[in-house]
Amino acid sequence: MTSTFPNISISTERLVLRALDEDDVPALAEMMNDEQVAAWTLAPQPFTEDDARTWITGYASAERAAGRGLDLAVTEFLTQRLVGLVRLTRTNWRIRATELSYIIAPWARGEGYAAEAALATAQWLFREQKFERIELRTAAGNTASQQVAQKIGCISEGVLRNACIARVRAEDGTWADLRTDFIVWSLLPEDLEGTGEGLPDTGGFTSFSEFSDWN
Repeated sequence: MTSTFPNISISTERLVLRALDEDDVPALAEMMNDEQVAAWTLAPQPFTEDDARTWITGYASAERAAGRGLDLAVTEFLTQRLVGLVRLTRTNWRIRATELSYIIAPWARGEGYAAEAALATAQWLFREQKFERIELRTAAGNTASQQVAQKIGCISEGVLRNACIARVRAEDGTWADLRTDFIVWSLLPEDLEGTGEGLPDTGGFTSFSEFSDWN
């Protein structure tokens, strides 16, 4: 039987991570149309509210039901405003490993939310779900995402050469593909010792996220 992630909510001092719902459609569409999100993910551009609704009601629920992953909305505790997204993908239940990625909305950058949300998710995976490995992949030029990985205790394991497709603006305003490297990071339960306090703010946005399998 395929293992699946539970439908859960994770709380931190400032954030609540919960399942996406249809009320998130407008904010999710706005976030995914941001220039940095477009550059470092394979999300369709422009990203419409219909795309957001399909993701929430179709793709995200199907991924969880099949045991492949989990998508969590990152919201502010006080305002309930959507400020980001944490995704678990490529989950292997036999070896208790999964890949983690994160996106922070442009209206919430510089607050340290990426590190706070990623760390809370990692703690939950290790303590409650008994996972043994979390992997992150960051595009070579995505320094903000690399800073988040370092802040939560990840160890750089190496480079996957030419394994990532980022995007750049062409002269006519359209997006053009740019092949680059992936930096691979890992986080194990013992790596979390000493993390979680005094995480500095990050101006960064996200880890690379894979969308080609849902649209």
